[in-house]
Amino acid sequence: MEKGKGVMVGRRWAVDFSDNSAAPSSRDIPNPAGFTLAPQDQDESTLSRQKKDAEANWKAQKAWEVAQAPFKNLLMMGFMMWMAGSTVHLFSIGITFSALWQPISALQGLGKVFAPYKDNKVDLLGPKLVFTALNLVGLALGVWKLNTLGLLPTHASDWVSSLPPAQV
Repeated sequence: MEKGKGVMVGRRWAVDFSDNSAAPSSRDIPNPAGFTLAPQDQDESTLSRQKKDAEANWKAQKAWEVAQAPFKNLLMMGFMMWMAGSTVHLFSIGITFSALWQPISALQGLGKVFAPYKDNKVDLLGPKLVFTALNLVGLALGVWKLNTLGLLPTHASDWVSSLPPAQV
């Protein structure tokens, strides 16, 4: 490059990007094997439909992730109940109450949990059924722990106070 040509005032280095050479340009090079240039003239309805389909697929995937989330809670609760033991004390009662309360509150908020994923193209019946089933298993785990602690009235002796006194 000649001094002063393509150089801005006050700069030491500059590059002239104008192509005045007779060499073949990069437009003359063929595309690599397997490469196809996407058509630039796709109508907006096709792009809009593809975008909506992609969004529906994303919503369906996220709905399944939300539906399977209670499984992690089941494992954690099961481990905590095992660590609490089978004796009645404050820690085991607190853990058991938590194991009963969490599935109940999750089932009450079922509509709110899946509201962001509601769409005409997304079927939420399967994820809602899985979510409900996993929370019912969590509720059963809490009831099992109550039985293990002896807090459920499952024997005849638990109902003695409601029997009339014996006539002699």
